[in-house]
Amino acid sequence: MPTEVNPQNAVALLDRIRQEISKIIVGQQDVIDGVLICLLAGGHVLLEGVPGLGKTTLLRTLSRVLHLKYSRIQFTPDLMPADIAGSMIIETDEHGGKGFRFQHGPIFAHLVLADEINRATPKTQSALLEAMQEQTVTSGTVTHHLESPFLVMATQNPIEMEGTYPLPEAQLDRFLMKVLVDYPSRDELNRIVGRTNQKQETEMVMQADREAILALRAVCRQVLVAPHVQDYAIDLVMSTQPSSSQAHELARKYIRYGSSPRGAQALVECGRVYALMRGRFQLSIDDVRAVAHSVLRHRIIMNFDAHADGQTPDMLLGELITAMAAAR
Repeated sequence: MPTEVNPQNAVALLDRIRQEISKIIVGQQDVIDGVLICLLAGGHVLLEGVPGLGKTTLLRTLSRVLHLKYSRIQFTPDLMPADIAGSMIIETDEHGGKGFRFQHGPIFAHLVLADEINRATPKTQSALLEAMQEQTVTSGTVTHHLESPFLVMATQNPIEMEGTYPLPEAQLDRFLMKVLVDYPSRDELNRIVGRTNQKQETEMVMQADREAILALRAVCRQVLVAPHVQDYAIDLVMSTQPSSSQAHELARKYIRYGSSPRGAQALVECGRVYALMRGRFQLSIDDVRAVAHSVLRHRIIMNFDAHADGQTPDMLLGELITAMAAAR
């Protein structure tokens, strides 16, 4: 494990981290990369997929490879904000005196798994999202800071929607990425089943620690962004806004609200990490295109006509990206 991270060894370190995670997680490379991108870009990630696809295992594996503190919160309708953030408790000292002490909740970790976030009430969801945005927890008059790096990986189940509280669009915007977790291929499923028959557990080797991750973040911020690439990210976001003069005709027909300015920021920040993963130190338009679906799909609100015609955000984004490529 390197004691110092610089642009020269950052790419090699990222490759070793990804390879180590692949010892446990079969396939799902796009999902692994999405979570790593959010961790290094300083954001949070929302995973959507049916149960049993390895979402929980992924974050637990990441904590072992990076030697970061991990916690899991199972969201249920009766979960309260104090169950996440913590609460004040009465404590008796050795002399019999009583006093209040703040008991830290599971949010005080580097990697937090918010499992089935849409099963909790909006009040509890807001408590988590406040910590995500501010990276602080306030109890009474005291503000407690969460230690960096801090990543929330929230999961939601696209089936069994009864008894759930879908995240409001304004709160979805606080997630840097929304990544879809798909079923494995036949070959990948064969390897998964084969690993369950192994007599010995696969040994994990720590590849980085907290200081190395913070150093990797600093290297990602050094990735160069040319003016024409930044303009492309802005144009892509503007094309999703139906009221904009740059809006695509399909956006005016099918989109109720387009991406917020956070979308343009996220395209650049996530694209920088993606470029570094590919061994490059300058952001390209292809990097922006590669992360565009994960960055923008949850920031686009479709109208009634889109639902009636079977249109989805991913379908529209594909059309917008193709139209922009043809116009250049």
